[in-house]
Amino acid sequence: MVVAPVPLAVGVLAASYTGGGTRRWFGGRAENQRAEAQAAKDAAAAAFYELDTAQRDLRISIETITAVDSSPAARRAVEDFEALGRRIDEVSGAYITAVDAHDLDRDELEAGAASRARTELDRAKDELVRVKGELDRFAQGLGPLLDTAETQLARLAPAVERARQALRGASGALDAVRGAGLRADDLAARLAALGPELTRLNQGAGQHGVPETLQRADRVLREAEAVRTEAERLPERAAETDKRLVSLRTRAQALANRASGVEPVLSELRRRFSAACWQDLQQVPEQAARSVRQAEEKLAEAGKARDEQRWPDATALLTTVRALLNSTDEAVSAAGDRLQRLNAVSKDPQAEIERTRFALRDAQRLAMTGRHTPDPRHARPLDAAVARLERAVAGLEGRHPDYWHFLTETEAVRDAASRVVDAIREDRGGQGR
Repeated sequence: MVVAPVPLAVGVLAASYTGGGTRRWFGGRAENQRAEAQAAKDAAAAAFYELDTAQRDLRISIETITAVDSSPAARRAVEDFEALGRRIDEVSGAYITAVDAHDLDRDELEAGAASRARTELDRAKDELVRVKGELDRFAQGLGPLLDTAETQLARLAPAVERARQALRGASGALDAVRGAGLRADDLAARLAALGPELTRLNQGAGQHGVPETLQRADRVLREAEAVRTEAERLPERAAETDKRLVSLRTRAQALANRASGVEPVLSELRRRFSAACWQDLQQVPEQAARSVRQAEEKLAEAGKARDEQRWPDATALLTTVRALLNSTDEAVSAAGDRLQRLNAVSKDPQAEIERTRFALRDAQRLAMTGRHTPDPRHARPLDAAVARLERAVAGLEGRHPDYWHFLTETEAVRDAASRVVDAIREDRGGQGR
């Protein structure tokens, strides 16, 4: 049986009346309006998606900043973001309302309805794009705050890990010195005090905040490193303490022997020179003996502190001993030096006089260099120094001259000449500049 072909027009019409799921056909203009409205809807959907994505990304940035920064600038950024969020809610609501108000898939959609839909959807898209621009500009302004926050967050994990490693290093160093027989109780107490800090570090920045956690990590690192360094140096410190104890004991014994020789020096000074030359040295033997006894007592205390491994106490006591011995050494040496200088000047006072006159003449020549008359600021102290030297020389006349006064005066004259020389050079150096 052969079936004759059905004409195309007849087939299309049959399909339109049999309810085959196809849309009724109203002509080209309505379909064009529908297509334009659909394009507007798609464009608005794309703008809505971009705005939503940008808002989500920016929320992450704001959360990053607030996790690290509590400054007024950060608080203003949060407030501005919340205000932007309210505007985003408004334009998003308007977009959703426009979409819900128009069913572009409806069969009976008229051209006018499609046109109104396109207009409303275009308006919604434009608002979405405008607010997206505001959001982008706001995000650009967050750059410095966000960079700082991200930098701190990037520091967080390494800083905490370094602090933990430092604590482990300090603990290992303490175990090592204890194994060598050194107690290091003070270092152990300092390390134990860091235990609560480690607990807070382990609790994390979520509980204590990023800035505080970073500060805590840095503090733990410094203190643990200090404990480790001191622990590693402890054997050397013990050896140095032992060496200083031996050295200062030997020095104290030697100084005690030297102090016993001061009295014969004073006897010779009394016999050969006037009282003014030695009166200030009368108390040296007694003072020296007393200082040596004090030094020996402090040495005994330092030895006990070393045995008990109280290193700071031992160090402080040894420093006191050294100061006592230094002052005693100076006093004992002063008596011998006094006798030597007095012997020299009593035999040949002219050498001291010429030495002082040479210093004065040198200063006078410098004061006259490049001048017809000296500057009064320089001439007056030099003239006074010349007169002072003349008085000191005159004081040598008589049976029992005060040679010590003479020596102190000539030294003072040389000091005055030296000050004038320094002043002249300073003035001329300033003029050169």
